[in-house]
Amino acid sequence: MKKKILNALLILASFVGYLEWSGGNSRFLLQMELDIFKKASESLSSVAHPFIVLPLFGQLILLITLFQKEPGKKITMVGAALLGLIMLMFLLIGILGANFKMIFAALPYMVIAFFVMKAHKKATS
Repeated sequence: MKKKILNALLILASFVGYLEWSGGNSRFLLQMELDIFKKASESLSSVAHPFIVLPLFGQLILLITLFQKEPGKKITMVGAALLGLIMLMFLLIGILGANFKMIFAALPYMVIAFFVMKAHKKATS
């Protein structure tokens, strides 16, 4: 049950991933995903980019683990890693740009991902 809760927290923490860019633009990951789904309904090719598809696939994988009796280590790690790609990118951009909002928005995901890995390591040892 602990693994399911951690996986659910991982999905929720990803939604608060935050990105700011020039011109005063900013969005949370959840807002960006909603925009992606709107654009995908018009044209799939407009959203077919690895930095869009892989994190969404990671979230889907983590969502699948919530319906398993006991979430598997491999599937959880793959989902967390795919979703972690975009969160690491947000963190790196925040560090390079000294943007504390972006850094602090990415940190919850990183902390929970650490505990997910620790829980799975503890279960296998």
